[in-house]
Amino acid sequence: MTTAENHYPDTHHDDYSKTTFGFWVYLLSDLMFFATLFAAYAVLSKNTFGGPTQKEIFSLPYATIETLMLLAAAFTAGLGGALTHRKSKGGAITFFLITFVLGLFFLPMLHHEYSHIFALGYSWKSNAFLSMYFTLTGTLALHVIIGLLWTLVLLPPVFKQGITPLYLKRLSCLRIFWQFINIVWVFIFTFVYLLGVIS
Repeated sequence: MTTAENHYPDTHHDDYSKTTFGFWVYLLSDLMFFATLFAAYAVLSKNTFGGPTQKEIFSLPYATIETLMLLAAAFTAGLGGALTHRKSKGGAITFFLITFVLGLFFLPMLHHEYSHIFALGYSWKSNAFLSMYFTLTGTLALHVIIGLLWTLVLLPPVFKQGITPLYLKRLSCLRIFWQFINIVWVFIFTFVYLLGVIS
């Protein structure tokens, strides 16, 4: 290595660090937003006047399947991220595609859950509990949609150009995003579905 090379910083590493740090800052703000929603749900979840209770509308086995689906999506996204760092284009694309499919199947399941509530004659206007339930799960669903669109937009250029430093950063952030979605859903499953049914 020449003296000149010693004086030049590793710009790819610096850019990667800055990008991931900035993305973590965004996720922290997003986490605070979800924390606010959880706090509001905790306050209003017992306000079921004019509508159903959690026990009347939730199915734990069904919610467990939804949870396992997002757990699997986070796992495959993690594998995709690991293979991205190993420059395995085919492996990374394969596992992120599996993540995409799992996320895609999650949305109709949540929609079916909403449809069941509507079929019973209730909506987000029925009581404070349902208002917060739809707000909390709907916000999570919006994040899943963003993750799906992000995956759909990102994979074709990776397939064509390979895992360049630019796409290494983007795929790493995508992996973190899917795992963040899973963490939030686990909290939703625990506090909304599980505690709602057994309390």
